[in-house]
Amino acid sequence: MRLLATVSIFALLAAAPALAQTQTGTGNPAAMPPGTPQSAPGMPAPNQPNQNDRLFVYELTIGGNAEVAFGQLAEQKGGFPAIRDFGHQMAANHSKANQQLTQLAKAANLPQPGEPDQEHKAMRGQLDQSSGADFDLAYIRGQVGDHQKTAQLLEWEIGSGQDPQLKAFASEILPVVLRHLQTAENIESQLTATASAPNPPRGAPAPGARPPPR
Repeated sequence: MRLLATVSIFALLAAAPALAQTQTGTGNPAAMPPGTPQSAPGMPAPNQPNQNDRLFVYELTIGGNAEVAFGQLAEQKGGFPAIRDFGHQMAANHSKANQQLTQLAKAANLPQPGEPDQEHKAMRGQLDQSSGADFDLAYIRGQVGDHQKTAQLLEWEIGSGQDPQLKAFASEILPVVLRHLQTAENIESQLTATASAPNPPRGAPAPGARPPPR
């Protein structure tokens, strides 16, 4: 999952110039087009996005909406308490970030997708069909991969975007996403260790269980 997330985001960034050329006829989407209003020399005015901004808003919208939907599902189906708590946190935090992104996208007149991409549709199908420990592992591994991808996307926008408000937004939420990633990795490690632990002998109390009263 981690490798796939890294490969997918780098494939996305590598395709960005071609995407921009297809949509605008220009070969360099990161360059400020001639005639762009400026608030200072070399500094584009607010709400003057380039093609990297457009791609950023598109991808972050898909990821943010998935975080809320999957987080709500984890609250309902999670077996491990940390999974339910993390799902609740993702649903709440990403709902707030999604609202901020929507306001910025509207101000910059940038479209947002209305449905998930194929990757997240497939992930939702897997989660819907899973339960118990299988659900917990599938969910948290997906979270590790998605947060790695989101962190790379935010860093890319900070370095390659044009709209000052979108770049500031990316800088603001990057530390939050990195904290989420660290938490998800810690939970994944706990679940993996639990899954690989040898089963206790029959009749032996489970780890942490209280002995029966005498």
